[in-house]
Amino acid sequence: MNPIGLISMQYARPFTAEHFPLFKKMREHGFDFVELLVPEPGELDLAETKRALDDAGLGVVLAARVNLQRNLASADSEAHKAGIEYLKYTVDCAVGLGASIVGGPLTGNPLVFAGRAPQPVDETERLARKERCVAGLREAGDFAADANVVLAVEPLNRFESDVLCTTQQAMELLDAVDHPAVQLMLDTFHMHMEESSLAEAIRLGGSRLAHFQANENHRGFPGTGSTDWVAVCRALHEVGYKGPISLEPFRRVDDRFGVPFAQWRPPHEDESNRLAASSAFMKSHLLLTEYRR
Repeated sequence: MNPIGLISMQYARPFTAEHFPLFKKMREHGFDFVELLVPEPGELDLAETKRALDDAGLGVVLAARVNLQRNLASADSEAHKAGIEYLKYTVDCAVGLGASIVGGPLTGNPLVFAGRAPQPVDETERLARKERCVAGLREAGDFAADANVVLAVEPLNRFESDVLCTTQQAMELLDAVDHPAVQLMLDTFHMHMEESSLAEAIRLGGSRLAHFQANENHRGFPGTGSTDWVAVCRALHEVGYKGPISLEPFRRVDDRFGVPFAQWRPPHEDESNRLAASSAFMKSHLLLTEYRR
């Protein structure tokens, strides 16, 4: 069965050595791995972190953090180069932690969280952005391949990216990159906004799918929103996906007027029971869809 993981932001951001005891809690809740944000330099000691993960019996997948200063899509040559170097840095981190996958919006060009509004571009710049992303991913892909690491490119919704928003766009990009170490990552939260069918998008991704995030339409705990998890898990089974599936149920239950849902907030109560139930929920759906009649 697919390993089920939990993103470190569920508990803390930044996630530092003081939070290592949480690895054991994740394992007790039924999670097989942690999706850890790629640590910024000095944020974590990689060897110490790996020991803590191993002691807890927990695997790890890394989530990249891009910004406008390290941005593959950028027309600024320094920002573009920094985007490539950052991806190489994430690979080094993966090697140090024992991870084989680095996922995220690797193409760059963040919007809302970078405080940048989307701007229309002419056809020349649109194609130039694609060329820059292709060139950057090929170079980073070579570096990743030498380390036996896969870079998984994630489409984001229209409010978080203006270069890669749908599975179809991602497939066009991956076709152009044509590199075995550069594959696809999908997140049902973003897919809810941009795909006409979650199941069909998964089927389109097919064998290129290297990492999957199973999130509710409102980013709450799985089973509390409108996601058709039976259809999602059936599609994953149909394409033969055996890779990691991580959960990000970090939208807190707080519906007071004026509370921004896009803002990350630390937990204000013990969520252990709901986290354990979320892990069991996904595992049961994956298991039962394998044996459907």
